[in-house]
Amino acid sequence: MTDVLLSNRCRYLAIWFPWLPSDRLLRIRSSRGGEAPEAAPVVFVEKVGGALKLAAVDLEAARAGLSSGMTLADAQARLPQLESVVHQPDHDQALLEQVLRDFGRFTPMIALDAPHGLVLDITGCDHLFGGEDGLMQATAQRAARMGLQLRQAIASTPHAARALCRFGRQGRYEFGQDRAAVRQLPVGALEISARDEQALRRAGLKRIGDLDDRARGPLAARFGTDFPARLARILGDEDVRITPYRPPAPLVSDRIFFEPIAAPEDIERVLSDLMEETAVRLALTGQGGRGFEAGFFRVDGVVRHVEVLTGHPTRDVKSVLRLFRERMAAMAHPIEAGFGFDQIRLSVTAADTLSDRQQGLDGDDELTDEAFGELIDRLTARLGADAVLRFVSHASYIPERAQRLHPAFKAQARTSDWPAPHAEEPPLRPLQIFTPPQPVETLAEVPDGSPLRFRWRRVLHHVARSEGPERIAGEWWRAPDQRTRDYYRVEDTDGRRFWLFRQGLYGQTPEPRWYIHGLFP
Repeated sequence: MTDVLLSNRCRYLAIWFPWLPSDRLLRIRSSRGGEAPEAAPVVFVEKVGGALKLAAVDLEAARAGLSSGMTLADAQARLPQLESVVHQPDHDQALLEQVLRDFGRFTPMIALDAPHGLVLDITGCDHLFGGEDGLMQATAQRAARMGLQLRQAIASTPHAARALCRFGRQGRYEFGQDRAAVRQLPVGALEISARDEQALRRAGLKRIGDLDDRARGPLAARFGTDFPARLARILGDEDVRITPYRPPAPLVSDRIFFEPIAAPEDIERVLSDLMEETAVRLALTGQGGRGFEAGFFRVDGVVRHVEVLTGHPTRDVKSVLRLFRERMAAMAHPIEAGFGFDQIRLSVTAADTLSDRQQGLDGDDELTDEAFGELIDRLTARLGADAVLRFVSHASYIPERAQRLHPAFKAQARTSDWPAPHAEEPPLRPLQIFTPPQPVETLAEVPDGSPLRFRWRRVLHHVARSEGPERIAGEWWRAPDQRTRDYYRVEDTDGRRFWLFRQGLYGQTPEPRWYIHGLFP
């Protein structure tokens, strides 16, 4: 039983780039024709309250005793040869997000961990890289290739992994070992305020283990009700799952290559293999994909994603590959292989139930609806999801509000909510209506009766027959001054049919007005 429980526990990899600003500066300088980096220590300054203070330092400056928060004048007094650079946190964040997208090759469950860190949920992923040690080696190699120095630690909770990574010895800690290692960390690993940390040290509580041996009640009364929870998370007693940077797909298939690939035919062959594998896995669960995303990981850290959407669940490999080809051909910025892709991932971003279809004896199916769905998929792949729309019924009796436009691929874009017309009955509503309705001049036999004739666009129409009224009350919860409408279907002496309505009731102020709202075919 113990082995089973241990195998079900989550594992987290915390990664920290302690010298990210200086590493980014070195990347920029090395890209300028091999310019040699400066030998002087480097600090990054920002203006705080009218004074220049250090926001970050490089490794050499840290070894000389400089740290963030110091004034630039004090730092220059210690090291006259110091080089100061304007701090650019936005650029550092952009680089970190680029690293996050590239490190998504290791697991889709990855999140930012400020400042300058990442946390990965590697549960069930380490076997792809030869175990947890192999995974740590792979992440270190990726970071070195990008010119970044890192620290990393693996533990059973994200907070424990973060604490060991930033305040302890980096490495891999098995369940039980991480708690013992966290107990040896200084209380600063709790990342509480400087005032609270000083109070703990004055009380003789210098390590996490000293706090773990104390009752939680007095600690909560002195340092806040969230202090015991913070302590439990860093000790591994409570696992608060990470929120991934991108929602994880329900189904993911990967291909990792020993040698990068760049030829279009090789890329399409890999996509075909991944789609074949995905179709089999979808069939086992009785589902079909409605959204597919291909992720291309380049060796230089650039990641591109291509997504295609389908109007109906599908497991058809050929149709999905055709959508990918059309989508990539229509992209404003084509995918460039550069030095090649070392990993390609196919994810099913949305899935729905798809039952197997029984073919007829002649092998033919009813393909009318399916062919229409494929047309929508192709148009969506070429033009984009927001360019192909479909009318969807909406809960409103007001004609111009009884339908809305939605992207055609969405599940809620259904036509089953529309009332089925009678086979032998004339249409109750015209296919096209005027927005807004156009005013007309009418003459009726009685004030609240159907019109005898009306003038529209300077043309007088004599009514031969009419049907109505169909009374629709105003939606008072939207606009209290909305007036009641009486709709009539009328036909003039020339056989033209119109949809008219009178807005308002006689005896009310203002007087009722007549409008034409649509034309019947």
